[in-house]
Amino acid sequence: MSALNPQKRITILGIPIDNLTENEALTQIATFLANGDPHQIVTVNPEFVMEAQQNAPFREVLCQADLAAPDGFGLVLAARWLRNPLRGRVTGVALTHRLAALAAKKGYRLFLLGAAPGVAEQAAQVLQETYPGLQIAGCFAGSPHPRHEPFLRQIILAARPDVLLVAYGHPRQDLWIARNQPFLRVPVAMGCGGVFDYLTGRVPFAPAWIRSLGLEWLYRLVSQPHRWRRILVAVPLFAWAVWRAER
Repeated sequence: MSALNPQKRITILGIPIDNLTENEALTQIATFLANGDPHQIVTVNPEFVMEAQQNAPFREVLCQADLAAPDGFGLVLAARWLRNPLRGRVTGVALTHRLAALAAKKGYRLFLLGAAPGVAEQAAQVLQETYPGLQIAGCFAGSPHPRHEPFLRQIILAARPDVLLVAYGHPRQDLWIARNQPFLRVPVAMGCGGVFDYLTGRVPFAPAWIRSLGLEWLYRLVSQPHRWRRILVAVPLFAWAVWRAER
């Protein structure tokens, strides 16, 4: 169950989402780090919600996450339609930056796992240049396949990070964390999707004015047309599912 007050959560198509601002999310994460117990953070967007409708293990992970951040402008619109508006939006990119700043200030150590070979190392360099003093416990591409988990556990356990960022894409990254947190017991583990690619400039980040209008999906469709199936699920199919659920 979420560690936050259940009264501050909303539910969209059966998936709980913590109704908080970016600052409140960071405050909660700081609490997680201070107490040292293992926690899992998920950054929920419409694709997550739609995937969870047909993927029971993934749905269980989302429901049991310690913090379910409201990522994705579609969630903001859906929450308004459901007459239970979200108080803010907490994206994976923004949360990664805030985490890195907090870690640099407090001396916490980050481990970056996933993405293509070499990308995690470059993302770590960008974060260290942006946040002087940030300690990187390790970087590794690896694979989300279960047969590789014993080896990855050894690497991460030896590095002893305070924060583990996993970039295998949903639902694989979130399922990976749920399977391995009982062994790793990292204070904060978060799936971060394509954040490493954004940090390194491999994938273009939508300009601020486009993000403010909630048109990131259109920007991604134009700049990455191969994502059209994902955009189809995240935009029209998600909207249709929310509308039908409230009829």
